[in-house]
Order: sequence, then C-alpha cells, then structure tokens
Amino acid sequence: MTALDDKINERFPGLVVRKDLVKAVKGNAIVPTYVLEYLLGQYCATNDEASIQSGIETVREILRKHYVHRNEAGLIKSNIREKGRWKIIDRISVALNEKSDTYEASFANLGISKVLIDSGTVKTHPKLLVGGVWCIADIEYDYTEDKNVTPWILGTMKPIQLSHFDYEAYLAARNGFTTDEWIDLLFQTVGFDPEMFGRRSKLIQLMRLIPFVERNYNLIELGPKGTGKSHIYSEFSPHGILISGGEVTVPKLFVSNSSGKLGLVGYWDVVALDEFAGKQKKVDKALVDILKNYMANKTFSRGVEPLGAEASMVFVGNTKHTVPYMLKNTDLFDELPDKYYDSAFIDRLHTYIPGWEVGVIRGEMFSNGYGFVVDYLAEILRHLRNDDYSDRYRSNFELSSDISTRDRDGVHKTFSGLMKILFPSGEATPDEMEEILKLALEGRKRVKDQLMRLDATYPDVDFSFARKNGEKVKVATLEENEFPSFYYRRAGGLGLPTTEPTGDDASEAAAAPQLDAGATAVTSVSEGPKTGHFTYNENQRGVTFDNLFGPYLVGVQKITITDPYIRAFHQVRNVMEFIETLAKAKSPADEVEVHLVTCVDGIRPEKQAENLGAIAASCEGVGITFTWEFDETNTIHARHIVTDTGWKIALDRGLDIFQQYELNDAFSFANRLQQFRSVKAFEVIYLKNNSV
Repeated sequence: MTALDDKINERFPGLVVRKDLVKAVKGNAIVPTYVLEYLLGQYCATNDEASIQSGIETVREILRKHYVHRNEAGLIKSNIREKGRWKIIDRISVALNEKSDTYEASFANLGISKVLIDSGTVKTHPKLLVGGVWCIADIEYDYTEDKNVTPWILGTMKPIQLSHFDYEAYLAARNGFTTDEWIDLLFQTVGFDPEMFGRRSKLIQLMRLIPFVERNYNLIELGPKGTGKSHIYSEFSPHGILISGGEVTVPKLFVSNSSGKLGLVGYWDVVALDEFAGKQKKVDKALVDILKNYMANKTFSRGVEPLGAEASMVFVGNTKHTVPYMLKNTDLFDELPDKYYDSAFIDRLHTYIPGWEVGVIRGEMFSNGYGFVVDYLAEILRHLRNDDYSDRYRSNFELSSDISTRDRDGVHKTFSGLMKILFPSGEATPDEMEEILKLALEGRKRVKDQLMRLDATYPDVDFSFARKNGEKVKVATLEENEFPSFYYRRAGGLGLPTTEPTGDDASEAAAAPQLDAGATAVTSVSEGPKTGHFTYNENQRGVTFDNLFGPYLVGVQKITITDPYIRAFHQVRNVMEFIETLAKAKSPADEVEVHLVTCVDGIRPEKQAENLGAIAASCEGVGITFTWEFDETNTIHARHIVTDTGWKIALDRGLDIFQQYELNDAFSFANRLQQFRSVKAFEVIYLKNNSV
C-alpha cells in the first residue's frame, strides 16, 4: 500500500475499496462495476488483507448463488419452484399494463415478465420504468391454473445503490488531501493508476465526470478506439445510462405521443449516446431538431405542452483519421452523421474532450490502489448538481468581453463542474482556479474554432482572460499549438486568424513541433541554434531529440550531461537516443567525447552500470567516446547539457521528457520514432557563452 492508500483508508473508512478486487470477483458475470463495488463495499471496504480475502469469497459466493446468467436461467427458475423462494441479482424493468391498470416487471436475465409490482415501489424508484435498474430481489413461485396469472411473485426488492451518505463528512475529509492527492484518489476511483498519467491527462479524463455534477451539460468526446470513452457512462454510476446512438428514437429519448410516457431524459442524470460517430448512419431529423431545442433550452415538446428535464447529454464516438489530417482536410467534427454535422447542433455543445490525447488503455494502466466505492461517489456527485460554482473565478479573473453568451455559458458550466469535482468546498487557490479556467476555455474554444470552419457567419473570438493584476492570458488548444499551419482554417478556404499569437503564446506556438514539416520544433539546422526559453505542453507530440538538440551539437568535441536520474532502463535508453542524435549531427570525420554525471541507483546499481557499459560499447567505432561518473555525495539536482562550443541546455526534466510507451513492442511507432510519443510537460532553456 502507498502512503496515499493509507490516507484514503484513514479518511474514508468503509467507503473505499481496492480497485483490482472488481476483476477478482467479476468472473463471467456481465454486471456494471457499480453493482460489484456495491457488494465489495459491504464486505471488503477495509485495508485488512485477511478481511479482504474473506470478503472476496463472500462476494463470489453471492454472485455464484444469486447472479442470474442467461444460460442458467432455467436452473434458477427450477430452484425458485422447488424451494418456493430464491434471492436473485438481475436487471429489472417495469411497464404499465393499461388493460389491467397494473405495473408489471420484467427480469432481463431470468427471462420472466408480467410479474406484478406495487405502485409504491415504482414511485420510489421511477427509473424502473425507463431502462431498468439492477436489484437484489426475492422471487417466489405459486402455480395457478389461470393462464392469465403469472406464477412468479415479487417478494422484496432492493435497488443496488447507496441509501444514505454524510456530505459534510465528505467535505471535511476532502480538506485532508492536497490537490494532487485528491486528483489521484479520483483517478484511482475510476480505475486507473495515476502513476501512468500526467496531470493534464488525469484532468481530461476526470472531465468525463462533469455531466454527473452539472445539470443539462452537453459534452462530446471523439477520438481513437480503445481509449475508454464510454466506460464511465456504462459502469460508473447508477444515475447514468449508455445507449447506442443508432438505437435512440424520439419516444425513447424524450416522450411518446401515443402513451405520453416520458423518455430517458426525464429519469436519468446522464444520457450518453455511444458509437455516435459515423457519417453513413441514418438519423431521424425530427430527433435532431428536438435534441437541439432541449440542449439549448432544457425543454422539449411534441405538439403538446413543453416539458423540462435535467439530464446531461454525452456524445462519444470514434475518429478514423489523425488530428492533423482532419485539420488539414475537414475539421474535428468530420465523423459526425450528416444531420448532426450542423452548426446549430455543434454550437450547443459546452465542451469537446480531445479523445486523441487519451492513450489506448493497456493492462498496466489499471489501478491496484484504493478508491471510492463508485456508488458512494456517484451519490456525492448527484448531490453536487444542486450547487453552482460557475462564478467562483470572478474574484481573481475576468473573461474577455469578446466571448459570447453561449461561449460563456459553456465555459462557466465546465468550470463549475471541475470545481465541484476537485474542490467541493469551493476553496481553491488562484493558480488552481486558473488551471481549471484554462481547461474550460480550451474545451469550448475547440468547439468554436471548428464552427468557424463550418459557417462563415461565426466571428473570431478572443478566448482569453485577465488576471487580477490586469495581465492578459490567451488560451489555445493543444492541437492549435501543434499544427498551426493547419489549424487556422475558415469556412470558404484557408486563412490565418485576424490576430497572430503574441508574447508567451507566440513563443509556445513557435516551439510547437510541425509534424507536416518533418517534425521541426524549436529551430532547424538550416536556421542555426538560437537562445531562448520554450515550454512544451503535456500530451504534445512531434517532439524529438533531433529537434531539441541537433542544431546545438554541430561541431562539438566534448559534451557533459548532468542528470541525477539516469537509473531506470528507459532513462538510460534516453541517453542512448541522445547519442544517436549526436551521431547524426556530427561529421563522420570528427570524434566526440560524451561524459555523464549522475547518481547511483540505490535499488539495482549493477544493472545501471551494465546498461551504461552497453552504451559505451555501442559507441566504439562511430567516433564517440562515452564515459560516466557517479556523484558520491548525491547532492546534484540540476539537469543540463553543456558543450565545448559554449552552449548550455537546461532541461527541467532532463532527457526524461516522454510519457510511458511500449518499450518491448518492436512494432510500435512510439518505440521506433520519438515524434509519435506523447511528452510530459517540460521546459527547455538555451544559453550561449559567447566567450567560448
């Protein structure tokens, strides 16, 4: 257990569970995570290993005896008949039989229907009427010769969800965590290992929770397959429902004219449409029109009086093309079905999550640490829907007056949602608020910039804010910084923005790699090396050692690398890749000395020395001599590269700028070519000693 795990168990006793236990008990039971964690929360909400193992066996036994597998439905029915009563775990849905004026329940896996259920239970749990609810129920069998009477009788029924919680205790416990610890706790709760992701990646994934805390929030996420876009909406909360975008109809989503039955938006906090993308998909225009009105006004109507609802709408789908391809040829909404590829629909989206920044989920990314029992957090998030934090930034920041009302609403709702998730008490530092505000502005800007490609009537918008001291901060999307030559495209043709980036933004844009131009980053060999201070964003791609260092290594004879953290295999490999850049930059007739100053690995020093020796052996015969020394005092902290030509390159992360990738996959582009790797956030400073 980590120190954070200890703290989680101390602050939230009985409300957290080890996240790897879900896999341990699930087996072949096709049930949502929140159902399994509800059971685990009853028996395994502890950090005592003996109690955990005992609880796992109890939960396994409950699932074995009471969870209904469809292929074993006949056996369960026989058990009910023979024993007279049997407890089951199944998804129950209810419909009103108008002919008999009774409510009738259907059991998804057990395969029985027309089971009478009292109206009081239906009133208490109205979601039974729409989509169904996972429940623990007692079923009885009483045969009668009357063919119109079902022999199945519903005894007791309990929805699998939390019955109560202490919100004030939640707020008090939150105050015992730093912001980084809280983000990691939430990240472990949704099932991922925080050590495998950078801060921006964590926040982007946590943005998927905003629809659960904000009423009538409209979110879209498009990106490659396998990035876990729909996981939260299907597994995380009993208050959200995930349906296929191709299955949705006006009666199912809103209201049926024939029966007057309210649709999904009337009962669920979040309605997510999966597999939403696909240009060839057939879509009912009437559905799109009603959906646009609902997304804008929170109401819908089908010829009778307007009805209101609070459900947030989420649209998730896969993209077929890379981001630079879409920016060059179409736009980031390219994959939407034709009837949704409409400026009026797109303009109603509050934020666009860049799904391409979320890596394809791999096995090692899942967490073995502790997180909330998801049903507990789901109830907390639902409680927070009553609060509004959208104006909490105003004491420190002021949005540009150029931002329209609809843009401002999108920014406000995203900011409010992230505040509630990260700072439920409403207390955050100005720097923390600024980080959230930038994400909120970026998410809406991504929508608006693409709208300007679709419709020439949309004007340029200055997505910026001012700090309390009057300093202006201009916000840009990551893809805007990465691909400026493709990004600034307007309806009717290509064109640059009316105002060029200035100040720090211009430096950042200049430093951004250009994948289309051979991954040119800070500068190029033809331009010559230049002094400067450059910042790279987390998840940015196209950054290579050739770009960062190549121009500064031409003509060198001696290089000293100082970095205390050349210990793990991937860190030593970074040194080798730096030497590869040197080998490409130097003349074949030159000989260069490379000396590394680092600290000894306290865990596997022999392996560290072996790997460094392998680099030295590899350098023989290519005109490079590689040596190293260990700082015996272990006091060095700075990371920099110094050349005998007078250049000093200061790197806040040293050579360790890349996020984790598949080191052992020889057929992975990220393994073979640096420009296909995502980077961590880092800074580089180029200094020149002109006396050398």
